[in-house]
Amino acid sequence: MGFLDFIAKPLGQFLYFIYNTVSFKNYGLAIIIFTIVIKLILLPLTIKQYRSTSKMQEIQPIIQDIQRRYKNDKEKMNQELMKVYQEHKYNPAGGCLPLLFQMPILLSLYWVINQPLKYLLSKTAEQISALTEYVINAVGKAAMGYSNQIGIVNYFNEHVSELSNVGDLLKPSELINFSFLGMNLGIIPTIDTKLLFGAQSGTYLPLLLIPILAVTTTYLSTKIMTPKASESKGKDAASGAQGTMALIGPLMTLMFSFQLPAGVGFYWVASNLFQIFQQLYINKYVIKKKEVAVSK
Repeated sequence: MGFLDFIAKPLGQFLYFIYNTVSFKNYGLAIIIFTIVIKLILLPLTIKQYRSTSKMQEIQPIIQDIQRRYKNDKEKMNQELMKVYQEHKYNPAGGCLPLLFQMPILLSLYWVINQPLKYLLSKTAEQISALTEYVINAVGKAAMGYSNQIGIVNYFNEHVSELSNVGDLLKPSELINFSFLGMNLGIIPTIDTKLLFGAQSGTYLPLLLIPILAVTTTYLSTKIMTPKASESKGKDAASGAQGTMALIGPLMTLMFSFQLPAGVGFYWVASNLFQIFQQLYINKYVIKKKEVAVSK
């Protein structure tokens, strides 16, 4: 992840600033505010990407017709395609470039939430290693649940008195409370029935809401973000690709929701919800009426 540290570190500091100030040390609220700000910053790129995708859907039947007519003459095909692009003022790279700018930021956001010691508290690798070693020694065989950076912070939230044993490695004022609406966003959701319906049911059962919301909002966000095919010639192929994408995203979200701390899933929920309302706004007020009509 070191190659994206130049993005992740300032984002982590920004999230920690929000946590300590405007969210009044409410971690869930900090993620929500953080998500909204980042999404607003990326809004121009999002609009550009959607316009490009919408335009591509509009001219797709023409492109397919050219590809069919000149399938044995690649040079002529490319010439005709360039004419279409120029006539319709379409840049084939227009939909990719915004995504290329956004992807490093989105990847960095995941690490920011998943590694609070490094990116929020600016701890060095040596400090993180020392804290990890201390927790493993203190917990013993049960250390699996505290093996990641969020788990380490969770441990010291539960054992504040032990902070004196680690000196300046971690101070009480640096602790992050991952609790939000009765859920510990620092814990990994599980489908283990022993945990869900056992003595710790009050801790793990509410967390199932995070994967459910993450999957649902991912599906809705994907559907609303995807322009529909405009003509019957390209409709079947486009619909098939869109249907596949609409399923892949939620399935991947479901898988990762049970492997990562709930804070990451909560970020996905906040991001998806904002994206849904953002797209509704784009459709109504930003995209030209002609483009919107074609995409429907």
